[in-house]
Amino acid sequence: MLCRHCGTEIADKAIICYRCGASTTDPVRQPAPLRRRNPVFSFFLVALLLLLALFMGYASQTAADPGRLQTVAGVLVGAALVLLIVRIVRRR
Repeated sequence: MLCRHCGTEIADKAIICYRCGASTTDPVRQPAPLRRRNPVFSFFLVALLLLLALFMGYASQTAADPGRLQTVAGVLVGAALVLLIVRIVRRR
């Protein structure tokens, strides 16, 4: 039998060509198509969290208890960074 890709003579029962590594038969199953995700939603969410944190930071300057609003702003910035890092890691 001849390899379909390189033309090398291979055994009749061979599963792959020993020279080029190509399969001698067609695959039984086709791979599932990958869905492309829209990155707009996650970036919108990160931007919204950062804007909310910025607002909380400015509001803490005039508030009676600025520590609480600064804590909320820090948590929002942390959540935005975590979402951004997860988005970048999942993209790879």
